[in-house]
Amino acid sequence: MGSLATPPQVVEDCFGVLKLYSDGSIVRSPIIDYQIPINDDGSVVWKDSLFDKNHGLYLRLFKPTTTTNPSSSSSSSSSPNKKLPIVFYIHGGGFCLGSRSFANFHNTCHSLAFGLKAIVVSPDYRLAPEHRLPAAIEDVYGALKWVQDQAVCESPDEWVCGDEVEFDNVFILGDSSGGNVAHHLAVRIRPGSEELKPVQIRGYVLLSPFFGGAVLTKSEEERACEEFWNLDMYDRFWRLSLPEGATKDHPLSNPFGPSKSLSLKDTALDPILVVVGGGEILRDRVEDYARRLKEFGKKIDYVEFEGKEHGFFTTKSSSEEAKGVMQIFIDFMSKNSSLHNTSTIENSKLAFNNLGVTQLSSSMQ
Repeated sequence: MGSLATPPQVVEDCFGVLKLYSDGSIVRSPIIDYQIPINDDGSVVWKDSLFDKNHGLYLRLFKPTTTTNPSSSSSSSSSPNKKLPIVFYIHGGGFCLGSRSFANFHNTCHSLAFGLKAIVVSPDYRLAPEHRLPAAIEDVYGALKWVQDQAVCESPDEWVCGDEVEFDNVFILGDSSGGNVAHHLAVRIRPGSEELKPVQIRGYVLLSPFFGGAVLTKSEEERACEEFWNLDMYDRFWRLSLPEGATKDHPLSNPFGPSKSLSLKDTALDPILVVVGGGEILRDRVEDYARRLKEFGKKIDYVEFEGKEHGFFTTKSSSEEAKGVMQIFIDFMSKNSSLHNTSTIENSKLAFNNLGVTQLSSSMQ
């Protein structure tokens, strides 16, 4: 009688949602316990649209039901014919998890659409390890091209047409691994967004961007575990998402690594806002990214919330800190939009100061 074959063993496990086995097989759980309800308070409507038939990828559009901002006395903000800017929200999940339909990402987009009075576009992208980087970057770029198509086609989506939105007033917001994607899009597209005309990107927001490197930073050494995230999880995501055989110094992980293929010093970039929690494992790596770009003469704003851990904006979107982040987004968009409404900037600063958010550093010295 022959010996029984050894069953495949789990070699990588991402929260039980994604499991990689020793025989190379991959299992994704079809059931996700979100633990939080989908926000459906009537202030924002949403719908899904297919943007990539080849890969079966959808994006979710979010639209505020009114353009009136309760905190603003500006008559222009209450105009029923006001066109809306477009905000791209690129979700996180270490390139291995996540979807537009995850409750925390959905609710974040809901908050962005209402708080920024914008059309929010939240695309799905192919996930690793089935589809390793740069697949996610290519897919999000494809979603941008979908918006460009809406701007020039004869029968655009009714939510994304010239009568509804400002195609020359687009902002890219990337969360965690989505922040990594946003960085690579900024490098690829460059100021002026010529390849996307009439779409024009005005700025990028990197919210706790997921970068890595072979040499650990001080915060990675001393703060290897947060309440929910830890350095082992981050290493697992890199093992599963980077090209086969690549190290964490690959340019897709480390913008300033020894194997970088492009000098960021010589690369023109649109304005970038970087936001991070002071209690994050990634804190030092994110701060170093912003500081280096600032030294290169790039237009960089850096904001740090003392003591906050990774995901504080998306997991607690109704908190005072999250409201502070929203005000910072408003300020950044106002400064860099095609309309440049300085009164909006002053209003947002006043509102932010009244939120009671303390220990905030908003400048790079």
